[in-house]
Amino acid sequence: MNKTHVIEHLRFALESQLHRAKEAAKAAHDAATHEESVAETQYDTLGLEAAYLAQGQAERVNECYRDIQAFNTVFKETEFPKVREGALISLIDDQDQQKWFFIGPSSGGLSVTVKEHTIYVVTREAPLGKKLLGKKVDDEVELVIGDKKQFYTIDKLI
Repeated sequence: MNKTHVIEHLRFALESQLHRAKEAAKAAHDAATHEESVAETQYDTLGLEAAYLAQGQAERVNECYRDIQAFNTVFKETEFPKVREGALISLIDDQDQQKWFFIGPSSGGLSVTVKEHTIYVVTREAPLGKKLLGKKVDDEVELVIGDKKQFYTIDKLI
């Protein structure tokens, strides 16, 4: 697995999110400033609601910019002795299934597919991220979700 290639895919996904957020922000702004959004009575809140939506969408655009900037600072080293932010990790579960994770500075939950492998972004604040930090290849990690325990072994650390 080429880590630089994975980071490029993640950046492309973040740029795509930014593009969608900009479109949503523009649509919300247009709705908020449209003549039909002007209150006709003191109880008419359509314009106020549209303004709140536009404000939220603008904040989402700013968040997308911050996420992209955070990924521009990700470590480019090819190997880490221990899991830390910027690490690309292959985990093997109890059923010998391989799963790939990237410890990202933000955007937890984002996923991309690279050469038929899905790579999931996990932040250091996420339960799995907390468990992985500081671990090495061949270390085991236990993750409890609800009443189910899942066990993983770190197979690769890039």
